[in-house]
Amino acid sequence: MNLEAFLVERAPAWDALERDLADTRRTGRRPPERTLELGRTYRAVVADLAYARRRFPGDPIVDRLERLALAGRQAIYSGRRRNAAALVEFATTGYWQLVIGQPGVLAVAVIALAGPCLLAAIWALHDPAAALGLVPGVFKGAAHPHVRHLPLGAATQALLASSIFTNNIRVAFLAFAGGLTLGFGTIALLAYNGTLLGALAGITIQAGNFSVFVRYVVPHGLLELSCIAVSGAAGLRLAWAVIDPGTLPRGVSLRAAARPAVLLALGTAPWLVAAGLTEGFVTPRGLPLGAALAVGLFWFVLYWGLVAARGRRHRRARALASR
Repeated sequence: MNLEAFLVERAPAWDALERDLADTRRTGRRPPERTLELGRTYRAVVADLAYARRRFPGDPIVDRLERLALAGRQAIYSGRRRNAAALVEFATTGYWQLVIGQPGVLAVAVIALAGPCLLAAIWALHDPAAALGLVPGVFKGAAHPHVRHLPLGAATQALLASSIFTNNIRVAFLAFAGGLTLGFGTIALLAYNGTLLGALAGITIQAGNFSVFVRYVVPHGLLELSCIAVSGAAGLRLAWAVIDPGTLPRGVSLRAAARPAVLLALGTAPWLVAAGLTEGFVTPRGLPLGAALAVGLFWFVLYWGLVAARGRRHRRARALASR
């Protein structure tokens, strides 16, 4: 291929890349589909540059392609750095601001979980036989005195951890998705999980096995319940956007609430994995009561301490905006 044919065939792609780069510099952003197209065009330009260096060394077209390839590379990889920085910013600050962003909604989710838990525990203390009929069969042995904590093997622990954090994420997702039922599904799921936990706590207190309950539940449970409550709060955000859209049409209000709610649910997932790993690998070791409490409190204080510390910026900004 001679130089003229090369220019006729390939120049339109170079011109398109130059326009794309100019648009990006002007607007400061680029849609995801344009990013993929930029990557394909950039790779084609790099191949053209290699060809031009071999066939047309010294021609000005080589200089143009070198500049274009350099600009394309900077646009692609600087964009990746920005994406990585945005992910770090979300993990260290943005997520925690979302958790505390609507404290009233978060309080409703916590009450929906903790209230039935407390009531069920009181009920189980007064009528353990009736409460025992509520809990799943796998937990009925908790009503028997002198229950022992049996350590599990390493392979069993790994399998248990995998199934547990998968189940935790499923429960959290259902709590989030329940927001699309005007929040009734979310409230029902939170209340159900709280009721089961409270009933089991009351049953074990009556049977004299409460220390075993603490050793089985507390190391992972305080973090797990926190995450489920936060996922429920994300679902209630969706529900509230429909119930009280303000001056916006309900569809617009729902779309506006969907992105932060989804980010809140996604940001909670790694903490659910941490709770599942703790439940799979730490809880089965049969920790002493004090150690079990220490592990559970560590996760609880770490999570809510980050909410208080990293979400504080959001509260300060909102206070300044209201002045």
